[in-house]
Order: sequence, then structure tokens, then C-alpha cells
Amino acid sequence: MIGLGGAIGTGLFLGSSLAISQAGPATIVAYVICAAVALVIGWSLAEMVVVHPEAGAFGVIAHRYLGPWAGFVIRWTYWTIQVIAIGGEVIAAGIYVQFWWPSLPLWLPVVVFSVVVLVVNTAAVKLFGEVEYWFAMIKVVAIIVFILLGVVLVTVGLPDAAATGVSNLTAHGGFLPNGMNGLFLAMVFVLFSYIGTEVVSVTAAESENPVRDIPRAARRMITRLALFYVLAIAIVLTVVPWTTTAQGGSVTESPFVGVFSAAGVPAAATVMNFVVLTAALSSANTNLYLTTRMMHSLAANRYAPAWTGRLSAAGVPRNALALSALGLALAAGVSAASESEAYLALFGVSVFGALVVWLLILVTHHAFRRARAAQGLPPSPVRLWGAPVTSVVVMLFLAAVLVSTLFIEPLRPAWWAGVPFFVIVSAAYVITSRRAKSPVRSPDL
Repeated sequence: MIGLGGAIGTGLFLGSSLAISQAGPATIVAYVICAAVALVIGWSLAEMVVVHPEAGAFGVIAHRYLGPWAGFVIRWTYWTIQVIAIGGEVIAAGIYVQFWWPSLPLWLPVVVFSVVVLVVNTAAVKLFGEVEYWFAMIKVVAIIVFILLGVVLVTVGLPDAAATGVSNLTAHGGFLPNGMNGLFLAMVFVLFSYIGTEVVSVTAAESENPVRDIPRAARRMITRLALFYVLAIAIVLTVVPWTTTAQGGSVTESPFVGVFSAAGVPAAATVMNFVVLTAALSSANTNLYLTTRMMHSLAANRYAPAWTGRLSAAGVPRNALALSALGLALAAGVSAASESEAYLALFGVSVFGALVVWLLILVTHHAFRRARAAQGLPPSPVRLWGAPVTSVVVMLFLAAVLVSTLFIEPLRPAWWAGVPFFVIVSAAYVITSRRAKSPVRSPDL
């Protein structure tokens, strides 16, 4: 449920309109393809973390098999993009509130929600897990209800709306209105919906039985995500013309809310808006948990200030939490300065870094298998099917999607920030490595 909570967020409920603006009804195909990509990532991680169920997850494993530089870069990159993603989630939550109160300044709900998320994460991890479980449950139940109501609306109709049928899937330019180029560009936004699936590996160190729990959680989470996403997006595109749902590629409200509004079901639209609001808060809540643990892992390797590794009496790394809350402060500032572009600005930088992290995870997986084979060690209890062919194909796909962000105007600035970021992080590694005495030695298999 924590994995679902981290993945089901604004990427589906808000960012899907951006994908639809590029590919139209073919966005359904994009969600299927990206589900397969996420499955490869999740299974690669499961194969590695059942052998190394440690705090820091793929960051520590990259340290072991690719060297200290890779461990440093992947953890700091992941921490940074998730900190930015937290800001994007609370901004999205503020946009949802404006559905009810359009004149409300965006920064006000952003600040309020930031405080709520911080309070939950300050508590003991057991309380966090309980809160996140119910947050995720709301999202899962809501998506199921949405799909069921959508099927009724498509097939037999509702009291105030006639059955829509499936004509919207081929009308308005056809199923693939912008050609293969549009489908590929949509992958950028669709992949963002699956970012967060790696959270399962981060929880390995706090799992009672990671060898049993992590593979099972990864498999169930990704298959359920794929089912929810594909069916939900299919309903959105079937009920409302894609040209309406795309909203010109802008972000003003969730397309899920738009479905009920277009069907003349205002009460359902209000309920759905509340659901997507809790979805954004849930994702922000989970991402703050992730960044806090990643910062704690960096401190353990002396790649972050020692004070960020200290635990409270409840076992929570509160100093790391305070530093990870920078994304919330960033969100408040950006939402006050530029309401209309706030979400897209944070989205672009976050997705750029996330694609790089996924690429490094797959490179680590390749090194993990090669090193264990060279040492004559037994294979992991969990094995990625078809590797290394499947992992190489996914690496090429991710690299191509990363390059394609250069051709999407709102996301192009992410390169201007992303490339200098990696230069700065590499320089920081050179400085910190001179004093770091890491407890993790590579390759200590």
C-alpha cells in the first residue's frame, strides 16, 4: 500500500492531461508500455534488495557494485528529485482546492498542506505507515469506483447523461491523432505516473521479512498499478473527447474530475476532487518518507552532514526530515511567484532526474549479476525475467525518452538545470570523498 501511495499521485490524476494532449486516445497504449518498463525496474530492484535489505536501498547497492561515486550521485539525485516532487504534489493539492474556491491564492493551501505532511512524518514510523495505508486505500477504492461508474456511463448511461459508447476513441483525429511522434512524447508524462514504484525497495530495511515481502509487494503493486492506470485512462478517454480532456496541454483541474463534470454529475465531481486531493497529499507524504531515509543513508556514509543521521526517541531521522522539507518551502515560493506554471516547472526537473536514476538502477543491476557470477555466489532468490536483454531494452527506451524531453517546450528547461546539477554533484563527491569513511565497501558481496 505504501508503494501504491507513492506511485498513484499527480502523475495520474493531474499530469495525465499532459500525456493526452500529446497522444490522444493512444495514451492508453503509452500506459501499457510504461507499465512493462516499471515492471522491469521493480523486478530489478527486488532481485537486488532481497540480497541487500539495507537502508538506502538502490543507493547503497550502487555504492557496492558501481563504486562510491555512483552511490553518491544516485542517492543525492534521488533525494533532490523527490524533494522537488514533494513540492509538485502539494502544489497539485492546492490546485484541487481551487476547484472549490477559484479565487483562493495557491500559496495558502500549499502552506497548510505542507504543515500537515510534516506533522505526519515527524511521528513514529508505525503511525506513518498507518496513515499512508488509509491514504492509499482511499485512492485505490476511488479508482475502482471511478472505473465502475465509467463503465456504466459508457454502456448504459446515467440518469442525467446518455451512454457515451466508444466513439470518442476514434473521433477527433482518430486513435493516434498526432502519429507515433505524439505517442512517444506522451511517454515522458506517462512514465512519471509510475515513478514511485521504487519505494518498495527503500522500505526493505524496515520490513520484517524482505525476502518474502519485497518481491511480492513489487509484483502486486506494479500489476495493480497497470490495471488501475490503463482502465482509468481508458474511461477518461472514452467518456470525454480527448481534445477536451487535454485542455490544450495545461493543468487546471484533474481530468478525472472533468469526466464527472462533463457527465453532469456535479456531486460525484466534488467527491472525486476530494479523492485526488488526498491522492496528492498521500504521494507527498510517502515521498517525504523516502527522502528522509535517503538522506539518513547518505549521512551513514558520511556523504551528508552527521546531524542528518541522528534519530529521535521514536526512531525518526527528524533532522533529515527537516532538510528534506526544502521541497515544501520551494513549493510555497514557486506557487506565490507563478501560479500558472508552478506545477510544470517542478514536474520537468523531477522527471529528468527520475529517468537518470532509473537508468543507474538498471546499470547497477547488470553489475550486480556480473559481480556475483564472477565470485561464484548463488543467484538472488528473485530473478528478473529475460535479463540482461530486458534490462538493456528498457535502458535504451529510457535514454530515448530522456532525450525526447528536449522537444517538449515546457520540459526543456529541465536540461538547463539537470546537466549543471550532475556536474555540481560530481564535484561535491570529489570534495566529500576525501573525508568519507564509508561502512559499505565495494564490492562487499
